[in-house]
Amino acid sequence: MRLATRLTILLVVITTVVALSVGWYAVNSSTHSAYDTLDAAVNSVVESGIGAPDAALSDAINVDLKDNYDLTLDVIYPGGSVTKIISADKPLTATPTLADVHGSLSSVVGEANLPGFRVRSLNIGGGDYLLVAASTQSITRSSQQLILRVALAALLAALAMVVVARLFMRRDLMTMEGLIGFASDVAEGQTYETVPPNRGSKDLRELQRALATMVRSLQEKIEVESRHAESMQLFIGDASHELRTPLTVIKGYTELISNPEVSAEQLARAIERMQKEIVRMEALVSDLLLLAEIRELPPKGDETVNLSDLVLTCVREFRGDHETRSVEDDVEPGIEVKARPDLVERMLSNALGNIARHTPPDAPVRVVLSRDDAGVRLVVEDGGPGLPVYGQRPERFRRFDPSRSRDSGGSGLGMSIMADLSAVMGGEMNTSPSSLGGLCLTFTFRVTG
Repeated sequence: MRLATRLTILLVVITTVVALSVGWYAVNSSTHSAYDTLDAAVNSVVESGIGAPDAALSDAINVDLKDNYDLTLDVIYPGGSVTKIISADKPLTATPTLADVHGSLSSVVGEANLPGFRVRSLNIGGGDYLLVAASTQSITRSSQQLILRVALAALLAALAMVVVARLFMRRDLMTMEGLIGFASDVAEGQTYETVPPNRGSKDLRELQRALATMVRSLQEKIEVESRHAESMQLFIGDASHELRTPLTVIKGYTELISNPEVSAEQLARAIERMQKEIVRMEALVSDLLLLAEIRELPPKGDETVNLSDLVLTCVREFRGDHETRSVEDDVEPGIEVKARPDLVERMLSNALGNIARHTPPDAPVRVVLSRDDAGVRLVVEDGGPGLPVYGQRPERFRRFDPSRSRDSGGSGLGMSIMADLSAVMGGEMNTSPSSLGGLCLTFTFRVTG
């Protein structure tokens, strides 16, 4: 059942219950009032003769005639015979008995032997009794008519509530139905640029905003997962090729050295090639394990690292290992970040290692570490050939420059590792052309305090 129908039914039920409750109270009050009036007339006639049995009958007749009551007055004798004194418009339908008399001496009652009447008796002396009876037929008829009117009024109120509810909730219901349909379409895999517009109440506007945020987040997650799935497929193909090639080479040379006729020179060359392939495999496995470890790390880190000292140490070691290069550094002292020292060192070694591996031996290098209001910036530039595309974040398990040969060293995951490491430390990595003519890597971080 749709929400609009359920809300309408609920409002109709509430309106009907309230209308019937009010009607029941009105009918009940009106009926009680009518019975009280009827009983008062009977009591007025009876009480006029109390205390004077000899004149009780005449006094009762005088009161009935004077006040023009529509009452029946019967005299019941000790033997049970009855004499009708005054007959009302609605006379008794049954003959009263002494049992009826004795049951109604103290108050006005309804006797089972006299249905549809209210009666009270009076001792008029000599063993005789006067029975005063009033018909309740008009009260019963009026109550029935009033009940019908109340039921009709409740029905009209329920119909009016349906119309009013539809008019007042029309926009809300239309908006809600649109949002429900939109959510159902999204759940079935359809994509939308915008959520249906909201022309309803404040609650629905908040619901619309929350749904729009949820859908955007869901679509972003789907896109990210799709990219990750694509990257994983590329990784599987790339990693399998990376591992298959050295394994094939090692297998071939293993078969070669198992041949007793192989020469010493061939044996030495085979062992050397096998060792190179093993080193390649170790580097690839190490990079894959590091990427897996990075993905499991929480954002940032708990340890405060002096980034200035780490950068200077890495630059000095790089300068000592590459004496033919011009290596400049401009490192602001005392800069600290929240990170793990080993991951920071790995990020810096990857950045400088890529320069050593992919640029000419005499290509210049510049490393700049600075801090401003926005945070910390670490810039590593080189004078090498650069990249074919800048400004994009490298995808996991994919070479940033596909033209680079696997034989040039490394696993092809260095750029992805650096980007992930900077993200773990609460920053990001960007690529751009360097003023030295090659690649410029810019790492940004937030300061610790």
